[in-house]
Amino acid sequence: MSSPKKPVAKTNKDLNPRTVKLEFLGVPGTFLLNLVIPVVVYSLYFGCSEETGGCPPDLFQLEFSLARHVKDIEWWKGLWDPQAAMVYAGWIFFCGFSWLILPGEWVPGLEMRNGERKLYKINALSTLLLALGLAAGTIFNFGPQAFTFPYEHWVGLVTASVIFSYVLSFILYVNSYRGDKLLAVGGNSGNIFYDFWMGRELNPSIGSFDIKEWAELVPGLIGWTMLNISMACEQAVRRGGRITDSMLLVLLFQGWYVFDALWNETAVLSTMDITSDGLGFMLTVGHFCWVPFTFSLQSRYLAFNHVELGPVKTLAICSLQALGYWIFRSSNGEKNDFRNGQNPKNLTFMETKRGTKLLTSGWWGLSRHPNYMGDLIMALAWCLPTGFNTPIPYFYLFYFTTLLVHRQMRDDAHCAKKYGDDWTEYMKRVPYRIFPYIY
Repeated sequence: MSSPKKPVAKTNKDLNPRTVKLEFLGVPGTFLLNLVIPVVVYSLYFGCSEETGGCPPDLFQLEFSLARHVKDIEWWKGLWDPQAAMVYAGWIFFCGFSWLILPGEWVPGLEMRNGERKLYKINALSTLLLALGLAAGTIFNFGPQAFTFPYEHWVGLVTASVIFSYVLSFILYVNSYRGDKLLAVGGNSGNIFYDFWMGRELNPSIGSFDIKEWAELVPGLIGWTMLNISMACEQAVRRGGRITDSMLLVLLFQGWYVFDALWNETAVLSTMDITSDGLGFMLTVGHFCWVPFTFSLQSRYLAFNHVELGPVKTLAICSLQALGYWIFRSSNGEKNDFRNGQNPKNLTFMETKRGTKLLTSGWWGLSRHPNYMGDLIMALAWCLPTGFNTPIPYFYLFYFTTLLVHRQMRDDAHCAKKYGDDWTEYMKRVPYRIFPYIY
């Protein structure tokens, strides 16, 4: 394990300036987001489930049913499931304990404002393989019916994840005022609702355990995979042990995405989530609740809607997925090579006054965010196996498009401030944001 770089001497005021420019419509927007995000997760279940009558259920019946239920204290009590809460707590413990006991290389992150480089233990892929091995052993020895608990206790698991996200965010917010912490530039406004959402402390840690980097990849992404497997088991139980081609595609596409992300775990160390954002409710509810319970919507839908695609549609969807993955991985490969001082494709670039270089050819000459283009093509491929009977399973595509456009706008604003006139010139050379000739 190498030693972190010696920090640069700066005052606390210099390192932690007050946040002036607010995002997400400022305090009113973040106040609403702190409340609305869990409601959306619940709504995706009650708007698309067997319990409520379909996907979507009859709207008149749903409106009548919700109006009746929200007035019933027993309905609210039913959102809490002690058994599901114990299982969720066990999952969080498993993820944390796996980080502790599984071996992993210690890798330095990017240099922070105080001159330090944090060290990160890279073993998320090992945790995934361990979880998959345990799941496979359970299914092989006891049958698919032994792995359908999440389908049967979905609401209780969502409730547990929401409570955990709120509690963790509150603890992190309070703890950010203890000692001289390095704060997130965007999460130090002084308003409790805004900073609670954005995250005040940049890198909250317990000893060498960096909570944010672990949360970014392990509990949510691997939890998403486990939920998908559970949904496939639910379908298999109903179909005498086999699953549909549509369910298989969702398992393979999304499973490969998670595997690829964990295989390339070190790539996350240079992302905005790690380098710029604090760990607040935006990220905690995202990683512990939103990712596993909304990204698995396609597999949950297919658990009770058995769509058969056939070979032609299967081949077409696989081709679309392959195209998206190729763009995503090859564009990220160009960027990572260039950042590491390599340029095997002899790509052109422009020099900036800061001394850094910006790519202007290859994928990065077609658009400023070609990796987002690949991501969105894959998102469409993940939704297509559900068919066209309802738009609800396509929620991921709509959400992800909104997320990436917002992220692109944040990134462009950051670069405009960072590079000044050079960024204006760069935008002339690379005018398209994500999709060439479209956006």
